[in-house]
Amino acid sequence: MFVRKPYLDLTTDQVKAKLDRGEVFRLIDVREPEEYAIACINGAELLPLSRAAEWIGTLDPDQEYVFFCHHGQRSAYVASYLASNLGFSRVANMMGGIEEWSLRIDPSIPRY
Repeated sequence: MFVRKPYLDLTTDQVKAKLDRGEVFRLIDVREPEEYAIACINGAELLPLSRAAEWIGTLDPDQEYVFFCHHGQRSAYVASYLASNLGFSRVANMMGGIEEWSLRIDPSIPRY
């Protein structure tokens, strides 16, 4: 039996295409500040998962969000939580995270 995820999984190519088209959404990096200092995507907002209790209530359920982390597991957790527990309908996880972004989209971003 297949269970449908309450959020979208987007590839790095799909996220890049959304950015290139000028779509309005918030690209949220849920990694920690130490990770962000090593590698970041231009235009992404840092909202560390470890501090989610501080920021999760400030998110607008009417906005669109794409979350990412290093490989996509922490961001999938955030997307799932927002969709399942808070009723957000416009949330996505960028599969492969910044690692995949560096490999496929922008090789100038350091890998770690």
